[in-house]
This record gives sequence, structure tokens and C-alpha cells, in this order.
Amino acid sequence: MTEEKLSTFTAPKGTYDLLPPESATFLAIRERLSAPARRAGYGYIETPVFEDVKLFSRGVGESTDIVTKEMYNLTTKGGDELALRPEGTASVLRAALQANLHKQGNLPVKLWYSGSYYRYERAQKGRYRQFAQVGAEAIGAEDPALDAELIILADDAFRSLGLRDYRLLLNSLGDQRCRPAYRAALVAFLAGLDLDEETRRRAEINPLRVLDDKRESVQAQLGDAPKLRDHLCEECKAYDAKVRELLTANGVAFVDDPKLVRGLDYYTRTTFEFVHDGLGAQSAIGGGGRYDGLSEMIGGPALPSVGWALGVDRSYLALEAEGVALDLPAATSVYVVALGEEAKNVLFAKVVELRRAGVATDLAFGVKSIKNAMKSADRSGARFALIAGDRDLAEGVVQLKDLTTGEQTPVALAALVTTLKEKQL
Repeated sequence: MTEEKLSTFTAPKGTYDLLPPESATFLAIRERLSAPARRAGYGYIETPVFEDVKLFSRGVGESTDIVTKEMYNLTTKGGDELALRPEGTASVLRAALQANLHKQGNLPVKLWYSGSYYRYERAQKGRYRQFAQVGAEAIGAEDPALDAELIILADDAFRSLGLRDYRLLLNSLGDQRCRPAYRAALVAFLAGLDLDEETRRRAEINPLRVLDDKRESVQAQLGDAPKLRDHLCEECKAYDAKVRELLTANGVAFVDDPKLVRGLDYYTRTTFEFVHDGLGAQSAIGGGGRYDGLSEMIGGPALPSVGWALGVDRSYLALEAEGVALDLPAATSVYVVALGEEAKNVLFAKVVELRRAGVATDLAFGVKSIKNAMKSADRSGARFALIAGDRDLAEGVVQLKDLTTGEQTPVALAALVTTLKEKQL
């Protein structure tokens, strides 16, 4: 008889499993990144993880690496061409247009979201093929104060995590009136560089994308590239100046970066990126900008809009790099140890009662000895252990042990929930 070999499955390359206790930190990061937007009137939206592939090819841009190299495309049994979402903005705008949120009278439409996104990239620390983001979009208003609001909300979000070693990079990409002149100047400049054939093809479609090329061989040739700020029209200059004025007035420092274009084709005017100095090559922890023409690109009306996405994975790595540990509540406040079957029946009911009263409570299952049960209580992170055997219950009490001080006191079973609630658990 041949022994059957057990197969071992692992997470796909470029992905990871999120497990306790680290998962509690990830949940806290999501909560803190989204909190400033929620306080500013942004409502939650959730979209499908896959969309019509044309939504991204039109919106994100056919010349981008995201569309040409990184999207996960699939064909359904019915022949529909779909793609796993590589970013959030196009999906959120599509959903808002489909639901006619822009016609309900209150502009801008303010939305926030959180979820997983997918790109087939070269896997490395900080660059995953499935990654998590929190995003916010303000749809339907052209106002430098709105750009400033979103940047300040993102800055507040990172500060709420305790992060300090990051910088805000800022640029303006102009608009459809002033960008053509810059595009012509940049095309002429790029024509004189030693670029490979693929980069030249990209430059023909969107020459600004070459500025975003991370290869040293390309960046070394861009030192004398024309700067977009030198070609901004007066209106775009005034808009950019107002955004910067509002940021400065509200204590948000920024660094001017004339080469910042980010990896998506839909940006106009304000463009920004938060980078962390402790993450190496994958330094971006969030970013965004204004995308006034995206709605029209995907078949909607003209709706000037602005938004951002903040990386949950990257924020976690930034916290590690700075040695910052979030102050998280223990998953369990009370750990219950029942000595004997009758005691277990009674205490199981008390566990249910405590949980329903809002006290995080766990029970030692499969207890073989009190020594092992108390070790489990210590590992649980609980503040109190609740211990009782048949003799305790016959007297109508349980033993409440403070796992911090070691002090143990009897508590009347009937007053147990009230007593623990008074201890602010």
C-alpha cells in the first residue's frame, strides 16, 4: 500500500495571510486612516473587486504600467472582459455616476472606502500583488479648499498613527488649457534622450509618464527636463498657490516636487504623495490628486473631483520602521476558568451574559489542569481571570484574580456582571 503524500498549500506569491496579533494592528490602522474623513462628512462606499476592463483602460490610462503590465484580466463564461480592480478611484466614480449621486443636490459627493486591490507586480517587501488601501474621494466640485481639505485629512490620518518620518510631496500638473504647451516642450526634450523603444512608445502616448520612470538610467537624463510649473496658465498658478497657502496656514508642511506625476493618467492640477523615509524603494505610503476629466473619460458628465488612497500595508511597515506600537485594547478583558463540569455549565452562562453586557470575555476550553488554564489566561492579555469550582459555586461566589497584581478576591456570583462593569472593562 502506497502512503499518500499530503500536499502543502501556501499563500500565492506576492500575497500574505493576515493573522492575530498583527491583524489587530491592521484593523486599527484602517480605523485611524479613515477616521478623519468620516469626521469630515465622507460616507462609506463599497464597490465590486472586479469591473469591466475598459473602466480601467480608459480611466487609469492605456500607457500606464498598471494597465499594460499589472492588471489581472479575466474572461467570464459569458465572454465578458473583466479585471480585478488595481485602484479605487475609477470604481468609486463609476458607482457614484451609476447611482446618480451627483444629481441629488449636494456637491461635492464625499465618499470613503477601504478594501483590497490587485496588481501583478514584482513581489517584494512593501509591494504586494494584493494590497489594502483606505481611500477618499470628493466628486463634483472645483475648489482649492477641497484639495487642501483632503491633503490635511490624509496628514491627520498619518499623524493619528504616531508617524513622523514622512514627507508630503506636492506638484501641479496643470489642465487641458496649459498642459499641451508643456507636453510639446517635454516631447521635444525627450526626443534628444537615449531611451529604449518601449519608453519612447510610452512617451508618444503620455510623455509625462516618463517623468515617473523609476529607473536610474532614465532619471539621470531628466535633470534638465522642462518643468511643468513654468508652463502653468495663470488660473492654474493661482489655484496651486491657494492650495499651498491653505496647507501652510493649517500647519501642513510640503516639499515641492516638479517631477511628481504619479502612476495614473487621470490627474490634473494638484498632485501629491506621502513618502516615508524608512521604507527604502517602496517609500510611498499614500497619495492622490485632482482628476477633473476622469468622469468624462468613463462616459459621465464633467465632474471636477479630487481624492486619495492611503496604504494600509505600507503604513504598517512605516510603524515598524519608526518603532511605533499602537496602543490597542486587549482582545480579552476577562478569562474564565471553570474547574469541573457543573462549574463549566454555570460559568458558560456567565460568559454569555458578560459578552452581552459588553465585556470582552473568553472561556478556557478543554481544561486539563488549572496550571495550563492560567497560562492561557496570561497569554490572552486579559486583565482578570475568573476562577470557580463546585465548592465556590456552592457558596455563591467566584474567585476574581487581577492578573496584573496577582490579587485574588471572592465576588458574589449574582453581582459578577455589575462588579466587572464597575471596573470599566
